[in-house]
Amino acid sequence: MKKRLSHYDNTGRVSMVDVSAKQATERTALAYAYVTMRPAVIKALPDNKKGNPLEVARIAGISAAKKTYELIPLCHQLPLSHIAVDFKVEKGGIAITATAKTTAQTGVEMEALTAASVAALTIYDMTKALDKSITIGDIHLLKKTGGKSGRYQAPKP
Repeated sequence: MKKRLSHYDNTGRVSMVDVSAKQATERTALAYAYVTMRPAVIKALPDNKKGNPLEVARIAGISAAKKTYELIPLCHQLPLSHIAVDFKVEKGGIAITATAKTTAQTGVEMEALTAASVAALTIYDMTKALDKSITIGDIHLLKKTGGKSGRYQAPKP
């Protein structure tokens, strides 16, 4: 069976997926991003004059998830029932996980990925004065549940 990209119609034109015939089901997604930074920048996080970078990033990620449909052209506007953005400070940087949840006709993977990405960008913005070499990477979907395709779990590295 040959798969095709869902955002194109039969003639090859860009098209928003019609989800009107789908059943609304509970759907969740968990996304990941990593901000790599020097230990000195990590140590300075609590003293940031702009505020706590992680709490500001949490708010930014939550807000971004709610606006995903405005940022990604073919995403549906979803009634999000939960968004969480969490951080784990590590020796070489900050691991970010973002969880999105809804009961809808389409999934919330893009909302979780957007939340993790914008949280990472916010951390960069709030710490770039200390180090311009901070990097953002490893943005990916860890898992999702619900919908026609069911459960997905990213392979362990």
